[in-house]
Amino acid sequence: MKESIIAPSILASDFSNFAGAAAEIEKAGADWVHIDVMDGQFVPNLTFGPKLAADLRPKTLLPFDVHLMVKNPENLIEPFARSGADYITFHSEAAVHSQRLLVLIRELGKKAGISIVPSTPVCAIGELLPFADLVLVMTVNPGFGGQELIPQCLQKVQTLAELREKKGFSYLISVDGGIQEKTAPLARSAGADVLVAGTAFFAAADKEALVKRLRGR
Repeated sequence: MKESIIAPSILASDFSNFAGAAAEIEKAGADWVHIDVMDGQFVPNLTFGPKLAADLRPKTLLPFDVHLMVKNPENLIEPFARSGADYITFHSEAAVHSQRLLVLIRELGKKAGISIVPSTPVCAIGELLPFADLVLVMTVNPGFGGQELIPQCLQKVQTLAELREKKGFSYLISVDGGIQEKTAPLARSAGADVLVAGTAFFAAADKEALVKRLRGR
């Protein structure tokens, strides 16, 4: 079994010191920097735009995992691609022409991700799976950090893992929302490859030890 990819979310960091947050993520031995982009419309919160990714890009060699929780994600795909994103994920609920956007992200040389909120079933994105490099299952209703994982959402992770095996797809399965020491084993057992942890990571006194525990070491 491949080791889990740990992607701490800077949404839970001190907004006055994003460079320091990226350094903490790298020092702790985590794998990706998860960047939650919120527009105050698709979700009830407002965060940051492409300039943050551009400014952070010289500060770390870690991949940037950009999660667009926005209406009209097509307007931000190219700006984030130019700003140094490695993975760009948007919500199926926010786009009409999702397949076109997945293809666009790949054409820009980036990994293409599609995400679903807790109320969206896997069958709603079945036609998109061949075009995705990453499928992000939200295990909380997006908008704010620090929420508790909704256990029923892990069934969708299991379904995605079964579909990947059955049809020979190659996407990574990411889980975002309420990931901490107690829930990480559940997500891994369901088939998640990527664990996004925000509040748990930045609240940890020993971040390196936490990353190891999230991986199940």
